[in-house]
Amino acid sequence: MKADIGLLKKLRQQSLAAIADCRMALEESDNDYDKALEWLKKRGIDKAGKKGDRETSQGIIEAYIHGNGRVGVLIELLCETDFVARTDEFKSLAHEIAMQAAAMKPVDVKSLLGQEYIRDSSLTIDKLVKSAIGKLGENIVIKRFKVFEIGQE
Repeated sequence: MKADIGLLKKLRQQSLAAIADCRMALEESDNDYDKALEWLKKRGIDKAGKKGDRETSQGIIEAYIHGNGRVGVLIELLCETDFVARTDEFKSLAHEIAMQAAAMKPVDVKSLLGQEYIRDSSLTIDKLVKSAIGKLGENIVIKRFKVFEIGQE
């Protein structure tokens, strides 16, 4: 079945996936928007698995200070190119991960990746990162982070 152009635009806007991937998802799901969205999520995770061994030497350091100024987080998020590191999607991902670390105070990167995402309980931070890998087309790694809290060592 040919992809519905209105659904294609909506799916592309929401998912930020490539137009070809959105078209394929809609065709595979007979223009069922929810099924197409799930198809894209699965494909993004599959793509992420294939990129896991690629070198990440670029990225950003995100600083997040919680509203009351008593908790702060620094996070180093890496990707393959500085082009991706400068995108709004990558910067937003870094900010979301920093907020997660401030709220949940994980002990290390492994525990952070396993946590349920505070904005969407159907995702873990690992799945959030893999979704971004699928959208941006590059390997993304949380290299390290540090949570600072008043009165804590």
